[in-house]
Amino acid sequence: MWTAKKDVGASAGTSVGLRGTPVVPGVGHGPVVRPGPVPRIPDDEAAPGKAPEALMAGFASAAEAVAVRLVELSRSTTGAAAEVLVTTAGLARDRGLAALVSGRVEAGSGICAATVDAVAELSDMFRASGGITAERVTDLVDVQDRIIARLTGQPEPGVPVPTEPSVLLARDLAPADTATLDPSVVLAIATELGGPTSHTSIIARQLGIPCVVAVPGLEGVLEGMSVLVDGGTGDVVPDPDPKLARERRARSAALAQASASWRGPGATRDGHRVEILANVQDGTGARRAASMPVEGVGLFRTELCFLGADSEPAVERQAEAYAEVFAAMGGRKVVVRTLDAGSDKPLRFVTTPGETNPALGMRGIRIARQHPGMLERQLDAIALAAEQAAGGQVWVMAPMVSTVAEAAAFGALVRDRGLLAGAMIEVPSAALQASGLMRHVDFLSLGTNDLAQYALAADRMVPALSDLTDPWQPALLQLVAMTAAAGLAAGKPVGACGEAAADPLLGCVLIGLGVTSLSMASTAAPAVGAQLSQVDQAQCEEAAAAVLATDHPGDAREAARAVLL
Repeated sequence: MWTAKKDVGASAGTSVGLRGTPVVPGVGHGPVVRPGPVPRIPDDEAAPGKAPEALMAGFASAAEAVAVRLVELSRSTTGAAAEVLVTTAGLARDRGLAALVSGRVEAGSGICAATVDAVAELSDMFRASGGITAERVTDLVDVQDRIIARLTGQPEPGVPVPTEPSVLLARDLAPADTATLDPSVVLAIATELGGPTSHTSIIARQLGIPCVVAVPGLEGVLEGMSVLVDGGTGDVVPDPDPKLARERRARSAALAQASASWRGPGATRDGHRVEILANVQDGTGARRAASMPVEGVGLFRTELCFLGADSEPAVERQAEAYAEVFAAMGGRKVVVRTLDAGSDKPLRFVTTPGETNPALGMRGIRIARQHPGMLERQLDAIALAAEQAAGGQVWVMAPMVSTVAEAAAFGALVRDRGLLAGAMIEVPSAALQASGLMRHVDFLSLGTNDLAQYALAADRMVPALSDLTDPWQPALLQLVAMTAAAGLAAGKPVGACGEAAADPLLGCVLIGLGVTSLSMASTAAPAVGAQLSQVDQAQCEEAAAAVLATDHPGDAREAARAVLL
């Protein structure tokens, strides 16, 4: 029997339930469905039989089949969902994992037990690294379960396809599972673990599925029960009062209708212009974005061209991939982020041995320190693609810029190729020196996901710390305000491309702080644009001031709601 954990009557006054961290706005109400069981290791697994060589051949075959399956799934989606599936496929092909399994098989372990033990050891290494590397433990365990299912002939693990529209509840979800969800039958998601900037949250936003994470007590809501999930407030209400359910659904429907009717361009009700842009990573994503009411691309992730490659792609090969995106946008603005490898996106040909904390190591623009010439060749490819896309607006920004010197060096390289140069604000030092950076670049872009993690020294995969990585953290928004003020003083644009930009309410706050453009998953653009069109610039500024006066993300969120809704 479910037991009420917290009064959520503050929102509705008619019911009790649970409350977590709201991630994707919208309301889902329906029967509960939960992920299927994990594959079971056979009881006779340890019995003597095949030689180690034969067992490892079976492991290699199963691991490759898992990788191929994940890559196939990636082709049916785009954006963060596709990227997660491709990187998870890379884990299945990881030579280090295979070596750990082989060592245990040679010592006499059964192949499934060896896989579990090897994954446990590798997971400990990932956790010790902290940051976004630790987040990949969920992916690693997912790969383990998929390999064991292949080895033993059991069903593929994950979320079963509901027979009716349902609400998905889980302790946690592997990003690969989230990436393959069908929004037409999964009405909402709620998880016990996770945070607002975890991959699962990012993918749910891309898919447009209402989502709440970090919900304590969710295990008491059983499969088959009726539950309401409100991704705008964070409420999870089992067996909701009918009046409450009607009110929440009606409000959600009204917001959905406003979003569906919004056609752009981005502006507040009183005409203050705001660029609404899309995040993409390939031509497929760019073509989908071009069909949405966005004004261009605010974040073109270039990693997909490099992931899975055994060597650095040639300039011509890179240029082809970039030109596909530029062509899809038909002359609209495209902001290209140079290679952001390292940490959670390792590349086979980019080695960073001996790093105890990859999240603080050689990632982003820092890769140029160990691999001279790679950045210059990528910039050559971008310039070549831009030349082919005559009339296009191509801007280029570097990730993980930490110093004015880095911004100056990057700006010179980009401008030498006739392109506009920018720097991402993802670490506190960059925000603190935003005015200095602005002397050497043409624009700044706030990567709020990493900025929150680095500013508050909080691993976004530690559930107990999810409030610290909440994009509504006042300290994070102080850094945003500082950066936006530097842009205003320099007369140069400052955009935001983290998950904060995709939150309709927080998007208004960012504009009130002085941000000039918002970039997000293209599916989130209508909701953000519609919300902006319903408020004045003065309201955005009032909400921003109210948020900066708070001390807690929950209070910040409520302060904004009081002004904007």
